[in-house]
Amino acid sequence: MRRVLLLTSSCFLLCLELSAQVITYENAKKKAQKTFDDAQMAVREYRMTDAIDLLKDAVRQEPGFTDAYGQMVITYAEMKQYKEAIINYETLKRLDSLSTRPAMLSYSKALAGEGRFSEALATVTLYIQTNKTKSARAEALQKAYTFAAAAAAKPVPFKPRNLGDSINTKDPEYFPSLTIDGKTLVFTRRVNNKNEDFYVSEKDDSLGCWLPAYGFGSPVNTANNEGAQNISQDGNMLVFTGCDFPGGRGSCDIYYTIRTEEGLWVEPMNMGSPINTRDWESQPSLSADRQTLYFARETADAGSEIFMSKLQPNGKWGFPERLDSNINTPGRETTPFIHPDNQTLYFASNGHQGFGDMDIFFSRRQPDGSWGPAVNLGYPINTVDEDASLIVAADGKTAYFASDRSDSRGQLDIYSFELYPEARPQRTLFVRGYVYDAKTKRRLIGNVELTDLETGKTAAVVRTDRIGNYLIPLPIGKDYAFNVNRKGYLFYSDNFSLKNKTDDSMFVRDIPLVPLDTNAVMVLYNIFFDTRQFNLKPGSEIELNRLVGLMQENPTLIVEISGHTDNIGNDKDNMILSERRAQAVVKYLVYKGVSAERLQAKGYGETMPVAENNTPGGRAANRRTEFKILKL
Repeated sequence: MRRVLLLTSSCFLLCLELSAQVITYENAKKKAQKTFDDAQMAVREYRMTDAIDLLKDAVRQEPGFTDAYGQMVITYAEMKQYKEAIINYETLKRLDSLSTRPAMLSYSKALAGEGRFSEALATVTLYIQTNKTKSARAEALQKAYTFAAAAAAKPVPFKPRNLGDSINTKDPEYFPSLTIDGKTLVFTRRVNNKNEDFYVSEKDDSLGCWLPAYGFGSPVNTANNEGAQNISQDGNMLVFTGCDFPGGRGSCDIYYTIRTEEGLWVEPMNMGSPINTRDWESQPSLSADRQTLYFARETADAGSEIFMSKLQPNGKWGFPERLDSNINTPGRETTPFIHPDNQTLYFASNGHQGFGDMDIFFSRRQPDGSWGPAVNLGYPINTVDEDASLIVAADGKTAYFASDRSDSRGQLDIYSFELYPEARPQRTLFVRGYVYDAKTKRRLIGNVELTDLETGKTAAVVRTDRIGNYLIPLPIGKDYAFNVNRKGYLFYSDNFSLKNKTDDSMFVRDIPLVPLDTNAVMVLYNIFFDTRQFNLKPGSEIELNRLVGLMQENPTLIVEISGHTDNIGNDKDNMILSERRAQAVVKYLVYKGVSAERLQAKGYGETMPVAENNTPGGRAANRRTEFKILKL
């Protein structure tokens, strides 16, 4: 209703202008001058709605008041009420085309805000051509609108959906954060437009919707402002921004809290040096394995930039490193989000070429570990307004962001949409479980490592919590070696073949670690041979090098390497094949420096099956290499 009244009022003013004399501030009535001055003061105090009301009063007092119309163009554009800005500019132009210059750049932004980028470009180009002095702002807008016009000619798919009343209220909701299973959403809500607190919603898969959100509660939510949070992918750690907290190092610091075994959150703790400084640190994002922290740091000399810090073996965070020039620019970079695939970084920037304000970009990690060129997400995801704070679910296609769109419940609401394929990260599955002693069943702390079998590079590494629980991400499209180790135990070996994985599934692996003892046996699942061959395949080196490390850490071990086959083929050939495969492993270990006297190769052929040979899965289980301790 309010928008209709404004449009009607504008039409009424258009009729008045036909007979109105052109009035400037200098020849306006004193009452109109006073009203205009009050409007200017309201603008300086960021009371934009009050300013508009005063400017309308000024126009009613002096229907041809060009200065008032020009200020309305500028103010409406600042308020993102672009249609009203355009209407008032057109009125101003009809009154006196020579009075439009002060409002031209705001008018160009209003046109761009309505998606009329070619007209916006023509307007700012005319401004530059007719301006006596060089305008850096106008030239920046010209560059932005040139980019925008080309991008708008090839719009990307974008159909945002409001998450609904279970999440969104009359208060602003923003900074969404999601666990890797997609079932827990944590976000910031500015309660009564004053205090920032965290809220949580759980997804009901049976209903396909989010349940009503509830407050995080004490001790995390306080009378202070907590915001810009990130929930760890396993849901057991929350990192967030706290500003002006007692004992803080700067204006804003990064804090964290941990969930206990009972499901309670401990008192938040300052991350301390070297993460926090006297500068402004905010907007943290944890990698899925919780080994790398990305965050924004704002300094007086460099503005806002994105940094990263790695967790050290001693449990402390390393010195933060500024990301390279493919990410950081002389402009501002904010709201980093590292996807669970650990290869795709989303962030906001006004330093990379965009639509004129903060835009959302993504960058992919390169084979050498650096970040690739920043890619603008395109129109209409990005606009002439500030666009930031995007996250993408582990499924690689569902994105979440906050916006004050026309269907919001009041102010900022949280929305989701399906991200177009070219901007998607790798869909990421996960494996979770716990580690325990195979004999006593006691839970153990251990290291869980995921390695790319093709490149040999570590994809993720996590340390279990104090009761042995772990979660590790599994980006699809690759095959992985999966190993768990702890001093005094044989390491655990498994693998995940995800090169051609298409279904959405999670894996559960509760890991029994076998203590180092005589006759202890482990299966080496990541030693590979071609069918009926005994030459080691390249992907085997990861597991073989772990064996070398185990033998070096335990220099008195004497072991047997045994080969086993399924029942395909004749018994004699299988016995020979298994013997040669065992010898190939021993030969590699000797080549790497393990004494041949500590190693025995033995082939058992098909004589020691661990499964039936009448299914493909059973035969695959029987084709194996084993490591057995003969003497400690």
